[in-house]
Amino acid sequence: MNADQTHKPKILIIDDDPFIADMYVLKFKDEQFEIETARNGKDGLKKIDEYKPDVILLDVVMPDMDGFQVLEEIRKKNVPQKIILLTNLGQKEDVERGLALGASDYVVKAHFTPSEVVERVRKLLGTK
Repeated sequence: MNADQTHKPKILIIDDDPFIADMYVLKFKDEQFEIETARNGKDGLKKIDEYKPDVILLDVVMPDMDGFQVLEEIRKKNVPQKIILLTNLGQKEDVERGLALGASDYVVKAHFTPSEVVERVRKLLGTK
């Protein structure tokens, strides 16, 4: 049995759009990842503590607590997770802000297919 079969990378998707989240859940499951979702920032922060994901896909535009606020909270806890901001905000200022707050990568949803997002996660994890 190889390492890929013994430990499936754990992904947490924090996104308030059920269609987007479900699309990524299906793609990541097909690619042999373990996956959890949260529909808002507060639930996402709780799930991070419980689930301990390897990578977090974090939407920026969400009600109550946006992705930048969630990212700030994660970094205050010194949690080492790799975080990819997965959003429709493509302005240079948003990208720079996300990376400055500690995101590992910044993906504009409209510019990447789910398969390409999986590849970015694999690259971040150093697999394949």
